[in-house]
Amino acid sequence: MLTSTTQKRPFPVTAIVTAVIAFCAAGAGVFYLNRPVEKPSESPTAQEAKAYVRNLRLADVEMKATDSFVSQRLVEIIGKITNNGDRPLKEVAVTCIFYDPNGQLILREKVAVIKSRDNSFQPGETREFRLPFDAIPPGWNQALPQIVIAQIIFG
Repeated sequence: MLTSTTQKRPFPVTAIVTAVIAFCAAGAGVFYLNRPVEKPSESPTAQEAKAYVRNLRLADVEMKATDSFVSQRLVEIIGKITNNGDRPLKEVAVTCIFYDPNGQLILREKVAVIKSRDNSFQPGETREFRLPFDAIPPGWNQALPQIVIAQIIFG
């Protein structure tokens, strides 16, 4: 007697679960990509600092280079900064931008001119500063770097 063996195919649970997970992931991706993106607003302090920059004046800025006894060159930017505004400052930092002979940026470094550990920088006050650099890349054009006031912290 011949009997036929017919097997029932098991219900494809894994295929359905995989399809549901893929559908949910696709839906989450679409939702994420279409969400409204809020533009980060500047804090009031950052806006005040940007407006206050016009009250700071750099003067008598010059550059000196000295060679140390271990044949390392130290480049110093020296000068004066004046607070012509009406607010005391806790910290002021500048960004010094060094270029190569072709005008390509080779070093950008942020350095504190007025440090928070000093007494606050009062309105009408002028202070001298010294910014030492000992790791300027060799392709530097030997010119005074561009100096931009990068940060102001009110004190």
